Amino acid sequence: MAETGGLRLLADDAEGLSLMAAAVQDALVRPQDMAFNRRARSFGLEVSRFQWERAGRRPPYFRSRAILALSGVLNVRSQALPRGVDDVLSLLDVRFHPGAEAPAGEVELAFAGGGRLMVQVECLEATLHDTGPVWPTRKKPDHGTRP
Repeated sequence: MAETGGLRLLADDAEGLSLMAAAVQDALVRPQDMAFNRRARSFGLEVSRFQWERAGRRPPYFRSRAILALSGVLNVRSQALPRGVDDVLSLLDVRFHPGAEAPAGEVELAFAGGGRLMVQVECLEATLHDTGPVWPTRKKPDHGTRP
């Protein structure tokens, strides 16, 4: 199901990043779809984004490919992240932790199962944009809570 347009977000502060985090909650990513380019000082990941903005009470739900990118990256470290080619990670949250010297800080990407990526940035510059077709799915992420 191909569609044109798609979501495009920019964030340069913690509030903007929290809006972006809502858009990528429950995105699926493989370890090989994450990359730190030290020379370009950038970090990005290609995800299968669950489109919460279109989710109703019943299927179909929708996913799309999207790129989450950070600029001004100084370092990336991980904690408890699987790295196998068959592993699929579920992104739960993205948040900014300001550093001692503004506007520097760390962007934390939290994954299901307790894995984390900490991306040290000289300032917060994040982009998210859908890159490909949208496809239907019958499965909606469930965090064990009911309305």
